[in-house]
Amino acid sequence: MNPDIKALGKVAVLMGGRSAEREVSLMSGTGVLAALQSQGVDAQAFDPAERELAELKHEGFARVFIALHGRHGEDGTVQGALELLGIPYTGSGVMASAICMDKVMTKRVWVAEGLPTPRWQWLAPEHQARDDLNAVPDTLGLPLIVKPPREGSSIGITKVHGYSQMQGAVKLAARYDADVLCEEFIDGIELTAALLGQGATARALPVIRIDAPDGNYDFEHKYFSDDTGYRCPSGLPLQEEAEVRRLALAAYRALGCRGWGRADLMLRAADRKIFLLEMNTSPGMTSHSLVPMSARAAGLSYEALCLHLLQDASLDSLGSSGLGGAAG
Repeated sequence: MNPDIKALGKVAVLMGGRSAEREVSLMSGTGVLAALQSQGVDAQAFDPAERELAELKHEGFARVFIALHGRHGEDGTVQGALELLGIPYTGSGVMASAICMDKVMTKRVWVAEGLPTPRWQWLAPEHQARDDLNAVPDTLGLPLIVKPPREGSSIGITKVHGYSQMQGAVKLAARYDADVLCEEFIDGIELTAALLGQGATARALPVIRIDAPDGNYDFEHKYFSDDTGYRCPSGLPLQEEAEVRRLALAAYRALGCRGWGRADLMLRAADRKIFLLEMNTSPGMTSHSLVPMSARAAGLSYEALCLHLLQDASLDSLGSSGLGGAAG
């Protein structure tokens, strides 16, 4: 066995969990587990929904690859538990994970750093009455997007075309989160940029352009449909591609992310302005997932990507966990 591989020790691939994205996590984790094992890593599956995290310490796991998505997976809670256990893990630390999981907090950081993101309104439970909802399109215009601010994988999202749809859209989003985020709709090209590393050494991988049927990149089209088109290279003019990567990297650094992540963006058709939508700190690793696709375009195989991320596993106590600057 390669001594570098052996030095990684016994590795747990966290998958499943209790979030609304459990099934996607199981798909990601299964792929990661097979990839690591194919490289000679002593990797084993570990489902936090079925086992206590304390068993990781008792069973001698030296590192953790987090393939969990959504709450209790990429929101800082598992990261905090692993910090207490002293077991290095992949991806961002406690604070960056918590901020990125909350789309409202993410936007607040980006706005403070002068980074572009669509206009929005945050609706707390006490501001979800009919009169409150009717005022939202007056501010943001139509169509607009309604979503739970602390879910992923397009769960609970509605594109609202008229005032009459607001109540149903907010009710759906509120099934997943007491708070609701309403966001200006950006008509244009959907893009995503994968990011690797930390701080000044972080880098953006080739940008992916997403062509979903009728512009509807929902849960089905993300994970199960073969109708969605992906372009990598993106086909954007070189200057635009470079600007997307620059903004994605600035957004990643401003949030204090490390290890890896994926920024989702929109390129508005009317004026070619780029907007940041969200930052994913534990992106999908399924057969349809975007980070592996971007890595392949950069010459990094799925197996090599998984191994690289595992080797980059860390703890907040071993490095910087503060917010970085947006300059980049």
